[in-house]
Amino acid sequence: MSDPTISDRAVPETASQSVPAAYPAGRIAAKFRELSQRSELGLVAYITAGDPSLQASENIILAAAVAGADVIELGVPFSDPVADGPTIQRASERALRSGTTLAKVIDLIHWLRARTQVPLVLFSYFNPILQMGIEKFAEKAAAAGADGVLATDLAPEESSEYRAIVHSRELDTIFLAAPTSTDSRLARIAAVSSGFLYLISRTGVTGTRDSLPEELPGLVRRIRKFTSLPVAVGFGISLPTHVATLGGIADAAVVGSALVAEIEKAASADAAAKAVSDLVARLKRAAREGVSRRSGEIA
Repeated sequence: MSDPTISDRAVPETASQSVPAAYPAGRIAAKFRELSQRSELGLVAYITAGDPSLQASENIILAAAVAGADVIELGVPFSDPVADGPTIQRASERALRSGTTLAKVIDLIHWLRARTQVPLVLFSYFNPILQMGIEKFAEKAAAAGADGVLATDLAPEESSEYRAIVHSRELDTIFLAAPTSTDSRLARIAAVSSGFLYLISRTGVTGTRDSLPEELPGLVRRIRKFTSLPVAVGFGISLPTHVATLGGIADAAVVGSALVAEIEKAASADAAAKAVSDLVARLKRAAREGVSRRSGEIA
């Protein structure tokens, strides 16, 4: 008999408190402080929740945490993921077919928080949050033990109510900055961000790439003029060599499509967890031992 889904199981007593035992936003800040003290590049791992099932996601995420992921983004599947490349689009389709919803992803966080203290970020398009109701969403996410929220298609100019509610529940609000952002736009994005700032390395959609953009170091230097937050670089980061190179540039690498592709290729849920664990371990090893081993000023 297969295991029951996450939503079928009772929430552990330790995760059902109205206010988590630890200040959620503190986990992200504490992790980046720890990484900075070690002059070590962070690794942010993106996993589409519910792909291929919520039970499988629980095991995959825990395996990623044990293998060295410093922060984990839980992607909430959406029917029209316009910013995502084909790999994550297919993952969203599989997750939706398995019955995954925003409410069930929050239930998953309850279970994960009882087993790991790795910082967890809800990565979602804004529509599912709006449908649930921002107040209800923030309350449930905080009670589950989430640390932050990244609403990918929410413009900073339209985020004041959302930020006030989410911050009142001690959750970080993470926003995206792009290579096309003007200085005034970067300043606005930095002003509304907390936890870390997610910098898109290139224009276009998510997906693996062979190399990093030549203009990336200059882009990171430009954004540091407007924020003291850690800068995490994503979109196209997939290889240990990418991670090693980023160590002299950013504070963290965000890897998504490469991990999701390992899940897609795997013959079973157990094989998916093993494949993700192996890739995370390789990427984290590059962060610890490659040229990402930093000292002094970041480029």
